[in-house]
Amino acid sequence: MKGVVITVKSNSVSKGTIRKVLEYIKKYWVLLGLSVLFAAVTVVLTLYAPILIGDAVDEIIGKGNVDFEALKKIIAEIVIVVAITAAAQWVMNTCNNRITYQVVKDIRSKAFQKLEILPLKYIDSHQYGDLISRVIADVDQFSDGLLMGFTQFFTGVMTIIGTLFIMLFINYKIALVVILLTPLSLFVANFVAKKTYSMFHLQSITRGEITALIDEMVGNQKVVKAFGYEDQAMERVEEVNERLRKCGLRATFFSSVTNPSTRFINGLVYTGVGLVGAISVMSGGLSVGKLTSFLSYANQYTKPFNEISGVVTELQNALASAARVFELIDEPPQAPDAPDARRLEEADGTVGLENVYFSYQPHRPLIEDLNLSVRPGQRVAIVGPTGCGKTTIINLLMRFYDVDRGRICVSGTDIRDITRKSLRENYGMVLQETWLKTGTIRENITFGKPDATEEEVVAAAKASHAHSFIKRLPNGYDTLISEDGGSLSQGQKQLLCITRVMLCLPPMLILDEATSSIDTRTEIRIQKAFAKMMQGRTSFIVAHRLSTIQEADVILVMRDGKIIEQGTHEELLQKKGFYAELYNSQFAV
Repeated sequence: MKGVVITVKSNSVSKGTIRKVLEYIKKYWVLLGLSVLFAAVTVVLTLYAPILIGDAVDEIIGKGNVDFEALKKIIAEIVIVVAITAAAQWVMNTCNNRITYQVVKDIRSKAFQKLEILPLKYIDSHQYGDLISRVIADVDQFSDGLLMGFTQFFTGVMTIIGTLFIMLFINYKIALVVILLTPLSLFVANFVAKKTYSMFHLQSITRGEITALIDEMVGNQKVVKAFGYEDQAMERVEEVNERLRKCGLRATFFSSVTNPSTRFINGLVYTGVGLVGAISVMSGGLSVGKLTSFLSYANQYTKPFNEISGVVTELQNALASAARVFELIDEPPQAPDAPDARRLEEADGTVGLENVYFSYQPHRPLIEDLNLSVRPGQRVAIVGPTGCGKTTIINLLMRFYDVDRGRICVSGTDIRDITRKSLRENYGMVLQETWLKTGTIRENITFGKPDATEEEVVAAAKASHAHSFIKRLPNGYDTLISEDGGSLSQGQKQLLCITRVMLCLPPMLILDEATSSIDTRTEIRIQKAFAKMMQGRTSFIVAHRLSTIQEADVILVMRDGKIIEQGTHEELLQKKGFYAELYNSQFAV
């Protein structure tokens, strides 16, 4: 990844992202209105306080000229104003918090919902860690920037406008000094905003990259240690981490320039007001109290520029993170079910592949002109060398991928005219790679049939020979396990996956190396259970160990995406073709 240059069109990306953010905020227009209302109340009262302070100063100018009665009234009024301002700020912040976290909740839910309907092609072609980073880390970054924006942006803008009007009312000549120096702050803030967006975007991308790499290394730690890959893994992490450090430093540097730059300009404004105001006081055009108020307003006027410049920097970071989340949300979902797609209630077991063509990448053909006819209840074994297309056929049968040309029919109907959910409900699938979720043993078994009774669960476990080891667990079927199975062996995890299918007993079965992690003795018993389960059910069996498929009704021998031989075990051995070579290579003495 060294030397990779990522360019970002900040203006167009920012505008598009802002538009999408506003669409999410629009749902909470009542809270937004309340926030703006109380922001206005806060600003008005904050601007009124310097007037009271100026009046108080005028009441104590000169020896023996202190009007204590008037001063008490002013102080009481100041206390009331401060109290109401604090209450208004609290309500405003509460509204802003609620808006921010509701919007973040909606975006994160939308992102996860999109993950659920994205085609597997997209999931397979992206690093899992990067997808996780978008849904978790990038959304968190966005929420931080959005909250700061709501908290400071409205009040900042209103304060600038309000103080400007009051200063013009008090003394327009001094106010002109402030107005003339204002564009410098705007120029600095705009310059920094343009610089920081692309850098924060690159930082978000690199953060996703390192999340993906660490997820990959942690998830495969046994392999890393088994092959002594620790040093290389560390080098990869160091390389990505160094790039993250560099782009993070650049983004932080430009964002940190904002505050001192605007503070310097604000100092110029304050100095200008002080000099011109002092001259006006000496000439009698302005009272000391009014100058005090004016200096307060000048300070209040310039302070929001510091805050807004900080907000702009945070918003650039937030928008850069939001852009990555919206990229995920805007990804086209998998092709929806046809409007007239019917629900497949219970398949009769007939499966047909007619002139099927499919490839994962357009320039690399895999399956070409594949034809297959499977009768109800037939046991079909699929064998062949690695990469010949065995698992691809399973992906097509389950409609994880759609064929490029041709069609696949179940019960005489093109599967594209059947709802995906009902199609998959008619298949029971056990893969070589086990999948468990965090929960109890029972919850993992009943994943496909949540309403199963205790008797059904135990019967399925006994059929799969999992009952004995489950009863030895600390809490039996109520034992909690993590997604990696905890202390369960690979074979025990696979037995749970087999139990899951035996509980549902769908009309069609897919067994992709279903007993690869089970000892020989248990495998023999499982094969007997499978044989009983497969009676009357169409079954597709993918296997490398040819001893497990000798009883199949038909064996398909695949090579380079094509069926090159077809027949029973004995017929294929008699042909002395590719299947016979595979078989003899496994059992030759």
